Amino acid sequence: MAASRGVTIGVLAAASALVLAACGSKPADSTSGTGSTSGGADFTACMVLDTGGVDDKSFNQSSWAGMQAAAKANPSVKVSYVASNSANDYTPNLQAEASKKCSTIIAVGGLMSDNVKTVAAANASLKFAEVDSPSSGANVYGIQYNTAQGGFLGGYLAAGMSKTGKVATWGGLNIPPVTIYMDGFWEGVQYYNQKKGKTVQVLGWNEADQKGGTFAGSFTDANKGLQISQTFIQQGADVIFPVAGGAGLGAGAAAQGAGGKVNLLWVDTDGCISAAQYCDYFVSSVTKNLSGAVQEYVTKSAGGTFPTGSYVGDLKNDGTGLAPFNKFDGKVPADLKSELDQVKADIISGAITVKSPSQPTG
Repeated sequence: MAASRGVTIGVLAAASALVLAACGSKPADSTSGTGSTSGGADFTACMVLDTGGVDDKSFNQSSWAGMQAAAKANPSVKVSYVASNSANDYTPNLQAEASKKCSTIIAVGGLMSDNVKTVAAANASLKFAEVDSPSSGANVYGIQYNTAQGGFLGGYLAAGMSKTGKVATWGGLNIPPVTIYMDGFWEGVQYYNQKKGKTVQVLGWNEADQKGGTFAGSFTDANKGLQISQTFIQQGADVIFPVAGGAGLGAGAAAQGAGGKVNLLWVDTDGCISAAQYCDYFVSSVTKNLSGAVQEYVTKSAGGTFPTGSYVGDLKNDGTGLAPFNKFDGKVPADLKSELDQVKADIISGAITVKSPSQPTG
């Protein structure tokens, strides 16, 4: 019991840090990049974050990193962000950025899609982009990802690394940008079973039941993530894939508390970089190249060519995939690594069809 309390306290501390970032007083716009081009006006790129804060170890943080990279590469680009403490902040934040006449406004998160559509329609002369949502108007650029493809690789890897024959996945909210990962993970495990004649089980999600599954109801509640992960560990899962932003840190604490008997896959970013305190447990991570796509959008826009329509990141264009194995590089069998390379090639060629209903159509 003492060990359990220690884990809980640690998770509450991590959760508190995230909540302070997400739910404290709204921060002033943060700006990076200095200088300007001779005789030219600065290009202002303004970002509206989803809940969870700019250091959420996930989509907010990675998207903001893309903005910062664009500003670093081009001193005439000035970037700023405003955080959303709740969904009630989406429209006011977007309207505030529109009132500032930003050169472009980038919204982070599919939950903001209706708000972006409304504000963009009311400000037809301004340029918008949204992460995890398709284009919703002539002045809105959609940045989407077929992370079911990357999730498929993650599921195949998890099944291949499991010793108990049980793996698990759970999400923050039951929304397409989350369940698309879980679908891919589930499909990857089924494909592994088919190819190997195995019966590895997936706890927490079944692609056939899009309304079921296990969710924390939050992207910031790391203690809830701990409880969910501990339950899966008790049920026999030895590889867990949380798709829950900061709430997923609870899975790291659960793996730590399990004394090395449980390993993880992280989501969106390389967990050994964004959640380095739990690197010992990350077999790999299913990545989404948010920073690269945001940087490219801002760079092109600052050059005078605003992208239109929608971008879809997939395995072929490195928009999604697996991060390095890091500390597990010597533990993942060579045969399994080769199989993953072949599965990736087969998804790209169309020899393997990924079926997630949440896949973007472009």
